[in-house]
Amino acid sequence: MHWAFWVLTAFGILGVVNLFLLVGMVFLEKKKPQTIIAWLSILTFFPGIGFIFYVLLGSGLSYRTRRMLKKKSISEKDVLNNIRGLQTFSEVSGTKNFGQNAELVKLCFDMGGYPCLFNDVKYFCFGFEKMAILKQDLLSAKKSINLEYYIFANDRVGKEIMDILVKKAKEGVKVKLIYDSVGSKKTRKRFFRKLEKAGGEVAEFFPPFMHIRMINLKINYRNHRKIVVIDGKIAYTGGINIREDHMGMKKKLSPWRDASVRIEGSGAFPLQNIFLDDWRYAKKDNTPVENYIEEYFPLPQQKGDVGLQILTSGPDSKLQKIKEAYVKMITSAKKRVWLQTPYFVPDDVFISALTIAQKSGVDVRIMLPAKPDRWTVFFPTLSYAREMAQIGVKTYFYNGFMHAKTLLVDDNLLSIGSCNLDNRSFGLNFESTAIMYSEKLNNQYALEMKKDMDNSNLADESYFKKAPALSKIAQSVFRLFAPLL
Repeated sequence: MHWAFWVLTAFGILGVVNLFLLVGMVFLEKKKPQTIIAWLSILTFFPGIGFIFYVLLGSGLSYRTRRMLKKKSISEKDVLNNIRGLQTFSEVSGTKNFGQNAELVKLCFDMGGYPCLFNDVKYFCFGFEKMAILKQDLLSAKKSINLEYYIFANDRVGKEIMDILVKKAKEGVKVKLIYDSVGSKKTRKRFFRKLEKAGGEVAEFFPPFMHIRMINLKINYRNHRKIVVIDGKIAYTGGINIREDHMGMKKKLSPWRDASVRIEGSGAFPLQNIFLDDWRYAKKDNTPVENYIEEYFPLPQQKGDVGLQILTSGPDSKLQKIKEAYVKMITSAKKRVWLQTPYFVPDDVFISALTIAQKSGVDVRIMLPAKPDRWTVFFPTLSYAREMAQIGVKTYFYNGFMHAKTLLVDDNLLSIGSCNLDNRSFGLNFESTAIMYSEKLNNQYALEMKKDMDNSNLADESYFKKAPALSKIAQSVFRLFAPLL
């Protein structure tokens, strides 16, 4: 009976712990009901281990971190209010300039604070295309280079970019680099020290406790952005990281299809602001905002004919800004909604938006990878894809790895960014996307998507019925934890 006492005691303690966690999720963190149910399932069926998972992956940001992020957001507003001449271009955010898209422009402006600015914009569909132009721009930098990447690998691609950064730092160009602790976990600190020795600066976003990589209490919150800003005039964002497989160099996930944009003009200002905002947090930098204005924001120049708005989202905001903008774009569509994403684990709101569009006669298409990189996300992706196919959405599986995060709507809207279509990207990760208002760019990218469709398998209901029994079971099981993925 002695052992029974200790077993009952252990279960009693776990029950009390689970009760406290439940109270915290409901009253302190105010998690969504479906998220709470998913965590309670894990805590119930995996006692003890489930608690460890929750501490690492489920608990919210600490009070100290939330306070710093709030301070960070205040500094962001200060920068916006002080950018010289930006008000000159904010007039293009007026509703009269964008017709049927005026409501979307206003929504994005109200949520993110960034006006819609005209720029010269070029998109890239493959990593090697982006890197070729990026290297040229980096080598041409005169004053400053700011980079922020989820993954900055110590491989052939990473070394080439690092060599350029070191060279420019030695020439006197101010180089700042932010890398995410989780995304770049395989890249050792000594790789970045060569940049610091050359005069550059490096920051690790959400570093692990005591710099022990196995202990990171913020592992669930990641800076998933990919941003480059050169001299405050040229900027990049999108989904392409600095790693070999993103260049299509690994056969296992080849061909690797991705998407990124190069922005030339005052549209670089918002991305510069986002970078400096993250920099101030990651480095605990208290440099006066006015110093950044003089140094990193040159007099704005209107260039190009593509209307562009930058939108961010992350755990530092109560609004899931990118998701809200996407839902608005989808429900307002008249002709077509074409999506590309590596992970498709949407919530009920997003599913409803796609369903409404499809049932309203809009041509809704979703393109997913046929070669998965993470089975834990691919199984629920298959489950949701099957649901979409059942309501008539054309679902394509690209014969390679589809890593692009794009949304094309009607004939004049295009979004390219870092945000996947899942709960993690919508609410847990720090993300950014560029929403472009351009008929020319929309139609050009539509042609690229048609090429992708030619290199894909169109999946109907019979396609999913052919799946092995184990795959169907895995789809059902992993879908239970969709709110946590």
